[in-house]
Formats: sequence, C-alpha cells, structure tokens
Amino acid sequence: MLQENAIWMGVGAEPDSKHVNLLLNQANRHGLIAGASGTGKTVTLKVMAEGFARAGVPVFMADVKGDITGMCEAGKDSEDMQERIKRFDIEGWSYTGCPVRMWDMLGGQGIPVRITVSDMGPTMLARLLELTEVQQGVLDIVFRIADDKQLLLIDLKDLRAMLNYVAEHAKEYETTYGKVSSQSVGAILRALIPIEDEGGDVFFGEPALDLADWFSCAPNGEGYINILNAAKLIQSPKIYAMFLLWMLSELFDTMPEAGDLDKPKFVFFFDEAHLLFNDMPSELLDKIVQVVKLIRSKGVGVYFITQSPSDIPDEVLAQLSNRIQHGLRAYTPAEQKAVRAAATSFRENPAFDSEEAIMELGTGEALVSFLNEDGQPEIVERAKILPPQCLMAAASDEALKAALDGQTELMGKYGEAVDRESAFEQLEEAAEEEAEADKLAAEREALEKEKAEFEAKKAKEAEKVAAKAEREAEKAAAKAAREAEREAERAERAREKQQEQMMKGIGRLANSILGTFGREATRQITRNLFGGRRR
Repeated sequence: MLQENAIWMGVGAEPDSKHVNLLLNQANRHGLIAGASGTGKTVTLKVMAEGFARAGVPVFMADVKGDITGMCEAGKDSEDMQERIKRFDIEGWSYTGCPVRMWDMLGGQGIPVRITVSDMGPTMLARLLELTEVQQGVLDIVFRIADDKQLLLIDLKDLRAMLNYVAEHAKEYETTYGKVSSQSVGAILRALIPIEDEGGDVFFGEPALDLADWFSCAPNGEGYINILNAAKLIQSPKIYAMFLLWMLSELFDTMPEAGDLDKPKFVFFFDEAHLLFNDMPSELLDKIVQVVKLIRSKGVGVYFITQSPSDIPDEVLAQLSNRIQHGLRAYTPAEQKAVRAAATSFRENPAFDSEEAIMELGTGEALVSFLNEDGQPEIVERAKILPPQCLMAAASDEALKAALDGQTELMGKYGEAVDRESAFEQLEEAAEEEAEADKLAAEREALEKEKAEFEAKKAKEAEKVAAKAEREAEKAAAKAAREAEREAERAERAREKQQEQMMKGIGRLANSILGTFGREATRQITRNLFGGRRR
C-alpha cells in the first residue's frame, strides 16, 4: 500500500511496533522474497507490486501458478479481510485493481512475446540447448559467419538453415573460423527438437519484443503491471529462465544511466529464481552478477522470489538489500544450515532470535529488513504482511477478458507473427541460384560435349570423304595407268602391225624388183636394205 514515498508492507508483530516500509528511493537496491510453499510469498509479491504501480513504476512479473492475474481485479470484501483491515488499523482502505497487461510466450492468452535467435545470442542459446563446450564453440562460429555474411537469424528455421549451410561449407571456413565437425552440428540440430516441441517455434520470431512497451504508465499515472503468463511456460524451465535472463541483460544493455532516483524506473520480479541458477555455467553467472551489480544505476530494481536464499549464489545474494523472509522448514541438516544462513543475513534484533523465528513464522508473517534513508539495512522486524487491495486469487473470466480487450494497441503491434526474409530464405535463394548456376553449367558442358562430338563426327565424316576421294583418285589413277598401258600396248601392236604391213609391202616391192632384175639382184637389194644376210 503506497504511503507518500514508501510502500507500506506490514506491521511489526511486537506491541507498538512501527510500520515496515520499503522506501522508493532505495527500491532499486534489489531485493529477495523467500519462504517455503504456502507461507505467503505471492501475497507479499502482490502488495509490493501494487505499491510500485500506485507510485507510477512499471512492473514485470511472471505468473507461475496462475493467481497473479487477480491483480487486474479489485479485491473482495469478507470477514477475514475486515479483521485484517482492523488489525492493521488501515485508514482509507479500498479494494482496487491495478492496470495490467497480459503477455504470453507460447501462443496462449495475452500479447505475444517473441525475441529473435540473434537477440538471445550463442551463449544463452548454448545454455538453453545444454551444449558441450565444443558444441558451443561451433555455435559461436555459426553466429559469427551469419554476422559476417549479413544473414539474419530470427527464428529456429533460420538457425537450422545456417547450421546446415556451415556444415556443407565447413572446409571453406576452416582456415578462417576454425573446424566445424558434422557431429557437433548434428548434436545442435538434435538439441533444437525439444526446444521446438516446448514452444520455441512460437517464441523465437518477429515482431520482437520492444522493452520500451513495458515502461508505460496507464492514463491515471499508475505503472502498468506486465504479467507474463508462465503457467505453461514453467513446464519448460530452461526457456523460462533464459528468457528472463535475456530480459535482464537487455534492460542492462539498453537503459541509460540514471543515478540516484526518487523511485525506480522499472521493477523486475523473478519468480522461481532457482531455475535460473541450476547448473549455471560460470560465464553466465558472472554476467548475472555484473548485471545485478550495475543495473541499479539505471533505475531498475530486481527482486528474486524463491523458497530458500540458498537457491541463489552468494555473489548475487550479496546484492539483494531489501529482504523479506517468510517461514522455512528445517527437517534435514541441509535445511537447518539454510535457516541459519538466512537468519545471519539480517541485522540482529535483540527482541527475538531470528533463526528460531524463521521456523515459527506463520502464513502471512515474515522477517523483514529494508534499507533506511542512508542505504543501511534496518534491524530485522518480525512483521505481518498487509493484504493486497487487488484480488488475492486468480482473476475472474470477465475481469481477465476486460484486461485482454484493453490491449488492442499492443495486439496490433505484436499480434500477428511476421516472417520476413532472413537466413532461411536467403540461403534457400542462394542454394536455388547455385543450383540454377550448376544446371546452366551442366547444360553448357553438355552443349560443349555435344558440339565436340559433332565436330569429331564431322571431322570423321570429312576424313571418310577424304579417304574415299583418295581411294577414288587412286582407282582413277590406276585406271588411267591401265588405260595408258593398254593404249601403249595398242600402239605397240599397231606399230608392229604397221611394221608387218611395211614388211609385207617391201616384200611385194622386192618381188616386183626381182621380176625386173632377177632374183639375185633382188636378194642383194634386200640384204642391203636390212643390213645383213639372212641365215
């Protein structure tokens, strides 16, 4: 309940005890709400959150059990509530709901919450996928190549496409980025399957959440209480933890320095905080410690809600100055040790023993120690926590519908998923272009081969024609030679015939001469003509 510059959280259990107030100008020093199940943590959370909202401070919280939605609805009067109001001597009490915005990561009721794969980054994603150190190294390489090639990693199909692309081109990138084994890529791809099954295919995408939309105030000046529907999400604790860690880191990275303020700019409640630190790698733990240490200077208060302070690492616990410790149960030595540790974290009150008190606290009671005006822890008080002015239970269907109907502007911004061109489409297009280029190259090769075959065939045909022509020429030459030979033979025969005829003519002439001069004279003439005597 807001009272001037403080949230009135409760009243000390001792007679004449003072009000227990959380000062708004100390609220960004972070805090812790701890206690066993059923001890009243949710009521304490509601009282604190509605106090911030009344002061004009926007709030974020996750609704793990489904009963935080009641903050949008005014509380209901009852005899029990009347007794509480009288016991706390509350003046001007009224039942009032808070301005609420409902958000959802898994496609349920509420404004859709999405972030991109690139926004989450390889370190958180490796934690989410439970990768080994080697596999995380491969994921780092994949993200680096995507950045260098200006390929957007928006949703999980982009990441799958990028992993397959890097695996196919591993040899090309090995000398520049390092070795990428197909086994590591296969392991990462397998690890994506359960994340998709748990809602990662809905959670990773666009339009991505703009945290500026969580810093808004309602028209009446009260800060909006941004409630993340986590009843289903908590069944996927790694997604839940990684989203809240991303949100914390994003707040740290995007918000400007603010220094000391009269009240926080924003308050972030991290319910089921132990889920964040289970098996937390040292790299991420160091980041959380750094963020928690430094984010207060940006006007952000972070409050962890968990069952036992021992769920939170000491490095983080040391930064939580405003503490509310509900009852703890100590049945084992480990639980007893946790109780002692919780008790010793408070500034001692001589009126009671904190360790005994923690185990005696009833529902709605708590040990409380906030910072005073000088930033010093106050003496621990055993206090009864005020009831919230909003509904303690989950909101009615009518109130929830009214709250959801009032979110039309943000539903218009985030309601429909947008699947713009990113790594998946870019790589698919590049693959198609490469396939088309390969097809054209194959076609060119086939044409060149066909052309070469045609030219070879043509040359062979030419060779055949030339060989045929040569054979024809040889035949013609042989024929001509034969004809010449026959002609020579004919000429010889003609010459011989002519000679024979001549001889015959000469014989006749000789006979004629012999007839005139006599046979002897004829023979003499014949011998003279042919140069010799016939034997």
